[in-house]
Amino acid sequence: MGRRSKDITDFVKDLIAIEDIETKKRIYKKILAITYKQGIYPSSIHDFYSARGRGELSGFTAPAINLRSMTYDLARAIFRVAIRNNSGAFIFEIAKSEMGYTAQPPCEYSAVILAAAIKEEYRGPVFIQADHTQVNLKKFKEAPEEEMDYLKALIEEAVEFGFYNIDIDSSTLVDLTQATVKKQQELNFETCAKLTQFIRRIEPRGITISVGGEIGEVGHKNSTAEELRVFMEGFKERLRKGLAGISKISVQTGTSHGGVVLADGSIAQAALDFDTLKILSWLARSEYGLSGAVQHGASTLPSEAFHKFAECETAEVHLATEFQNMIYDSRHFPQELKEKIYQWLKVNAASERKIGETDEQFFYKTRKKALGPFKREIIGLADSLRDAIAAEIEVKFEFLFKQLNVINKKELVDKYVSLKRVISRKRKQGAAVAHDGQGAD
Repeated sequence: MGRRSKDITDFVKDLIAIEDIETKKRIYKKILAITYKQGIYPSSIHDFYSARGRGELSGFTAPAINLRSMTYDLARAIFRVAIRNNSGAFIFEIAKSEMGYTAQPPCEYSAVILAAAIKEEYRGPVFIQADHTQVNLKKFKEAPEEEMDYLKALIEEAVEFGFYNIDIDSSTLVDLTQATVKKQQELNFETCAKLTQFIRRIEPRGITISVGGEIGEVGHKNSTAEELRVFMEGFKERLRKGLAGISKISVQTGTSHGGVVLADGSIAQAALDFDTLKILSWLARSEYGLSGAVQHGASTLPSEAFHKFAECETAEVHLATEFQNMIYDSRHFPQELKEKIYQWLKVNAASERKIGETDEQFFYKTRKKALGPFKREIIGLADSLRDAIAAEIEVKFEFLFKQLNVINKKELVDKYVSLKRVISRKRKQGAAVAHDGQGAD
């Protein structure tokens, strides 16, 4: 493996260094061919989540991790943690907005994750997810069909590059000014059903893409049981008969993306409502056969909170900002590069600065926007520096895997998730073949 392992890192560096998207796609195909030979398969978590909805699995929460920077290094760290702990129930994800400001299109993100699996000699299914495939409310109001076409194109591109897990976020369309909950949620469940039908039309044969819905926009009011029921009943009515629906549902219970930063740069304590999370997870499973509720915006919560997700039977928790913070705030991250980034933000993100905002608040809020423009400089750091930063964050990954109780879940994942090799969708639309002797029927 030594020679191939060295070459895969070279592939990754070439992939990140170049800007031409067609060249990136060619490198993705080369990496994908190697993954299949090594027993690594981009996969859907749908069947695993369906088993949980039937009550066959319980007691854990799958971490869905957004990697905004140092993606290769941190993905390798995650795979090392997974191998040590015999875990298989974890997801790599990136949101529509993150693809933009981190300059990581689907072909690149997927290729880098798979390359990390090759490098660490991981085996089995790898779950890659399009997080927050979000409807832009303003654009939807102005031209709904154009916004839907844009989202469909984004979904199709993601699926082409192994994103077999798609989170639809049409919660932006919830209108709380309406008199009834059904009217408030109507555009949300209608849009989610339409996009789910589109996904079922384009998914590779033999693979049921895991689709997530969302009933409450993160950072807004907490979700209720009535909202969940109204959404699900409306969604089922709008979804064409015979099609697989969603496998999970995102709710709002008191968090916000990135946390709320105080004037001194510290993060305000979030008042997360675990009772609501527990109730909504139970309702989603018992009444609708979903895997449970999904919690967004959780990475900056205090350490002592994480074990509660598994106790509440939360299906999935999304984690992003804290890993970005750990990169920037690491003692191994070069101070001169950090200062260069902050100077860039003063010019290029000046319009985002609010009156009365401190430097700490401004930089904390905007520094994610520099990850794309400085991507090549970050990947160009000495291997020793990147390894040291990744080692610090690997400790956090280990802690989270244990707190979320995804230890020793590999055999369960292998039981329910069939490994499928997807043949070129261009030449043979939707074709897939089962991998002999692996996974469930």
